[in-house]
Amino acid sequence: MSREGVTPQSEDFSAWYNELVVQAQLVDRGPVRGTMVIRPYGYRVWELIQADLDRRIKDAGHDNACFPMFIPESYLKREAEHVEGFSPELAVVTIAGGKQLEEPLVVRPTSETVIGEYMAKWIDSHRDLPLLLNQWANVVRWEMRPRMFLRTTEFLWQEGHTAHVDEADAMRETMWALDTYAAVARELAAIPVIAGEKTPGERFAGAVRTYTIEGMMRDGRALQSGTSHYLGTNFAKAFEIQYQDEAEKLTLAHTTSWGMSTRMIGGVIMTHGDDKGLVLPPRLAPYQVVIVPIGRKEQGEEAAAEARRLAGAIKAMGIRVHVDDNRPQLSPGFKFNEWEMRGVPVRIELGKRDIDNGVATLARRLPTVEGQGKEQIPLEKVPELLPGILADFQSFLLARAEAFREEHTADVATWDAFAAQVAGGWARAFHCGRAECEDEIKADTSATPRVIPMDAPEETGTCVKCGQPSAYGKRVIFGRAY
Repeated sequence: MSREGVTPQSEDFSAWYNELVVQAQLVDRGPVRGTMVIRPYGYRVWELIQADLDRRIKDAGHDNACFPMFIPESYLKREAEHVEGFSPELAVVTIAGGKQLEEPLVVRPTSETVIGEYMAKWIDSHRDLPLLLNQWANVVRWEMRPRMFLRTTEFLWQEGHTAHVDEADAMRETMWALDTYAAVARELAAIPVIAGEKTPGERFAGAVRTYTIEGMMRDGRALQSGTSHYLGTNFAKAFEIQYQDEAEKLTLAHTTSWGMSTRMIGGVIMTHGDDKGLVLPPRLAPYQVVIVPIGRKEQGEEAAAEARRLAGAIKAMGIRVHVDDNRPQLSPGFKFNEWEMRGVPVRIELGKRDIDNGVATLARRLPTVEGQGKEQIPLEKVPELLPGILADFQSFLLARAEAFREEHTADVATWDAFAAQVAGGWARAFHCGRAECEDEIKADTSATPRVIPMDAPEETGTCVKCGQPSAYGKRVIFGRAY
């Protein structure tokens, strides 16, 4: 790891991010352009997201399954809008076993088609519904401008796929998934996302309605952090997903799909990080507390022994703790800087003087109270105080991110105000809903309609770009996005 740190955010946010994901040991670049190797520290963050989300999914009655990553090309072609939407991103296998394949195979970009094929086989009666499936998998989308975690050729995610008797039941599922993603973002990642619907021009290919959670990063850009789609009967028609209703009439099922990916890790980095490196919310930190023993020879051994004893007491409180005691060649200062770079919420420094005085020196990654720096805490009190300290830090990060978002979001009524606002934040504006207008807005400002917020007040007005009446009865959030 370099002692030189990372490029300041104010100088080049993109360079800051690209340097940080490597220096914080989250990821390395893969051997194929656009791929990534997720290192153990970064993968642990994903495991923590995965464990929480998987519990929520199972608690709601869904079952995990696993479908093939190779999909016959003909499957995608059966839903025209779907294949058209994904065509530019597809990786296709044409040779296998040294021979030309009779039918090309698409490497899974998403699984609506292959899962639809098997839903049609497994569903016969209304008693088979709802069918609630989830898959943890890797997917491949050929990215032209890759960026680690945010847009990579291969990434990890979960994808839920469900079938229902009617629109009402499918929409309940769609909104459940949206609410679940919003809860994960807020409660684990401390990202205060805005939940709502996408405009028709921003919908998932083949969906009737698409819903999203959008977070604001510290450069004012938006990050789509999870999506939930009501697919209507589009895929049911294409794959003949139908059931016998109570009157023994064949009826098309209504389907949904929804997903959250390793992109969420990028959201955590860009929502909370600073010029010193990562700032990890305690609930997603691989190590919530790191203890650094200080001293050489006998004094160092005494400090390390006491650090291990303290770590045992902290672990018994359900806290993820690490003792940095096996790198004697590195100075305490180097270790302090490294753990700051890697975003550990709480660092405890422990030397002979601390032990003799019965105290430990505690440093938060960010002060939750103005002027708060290092503080000394009685050694015997550390384990019982840490849960509250970590909970306060988690709440602080959420509140700080929410305040930042509000400071960088504004209602706008004129085109000049709109263009100025989206240069560094989000604009709430009236929008006609036409895809042609969205294209013009993007061409002029690089901004796109991110979300029609669920909780926005009802308002009417004229489109900020073309002057036609608003299509949604409320303001739409526009911003530049990743």
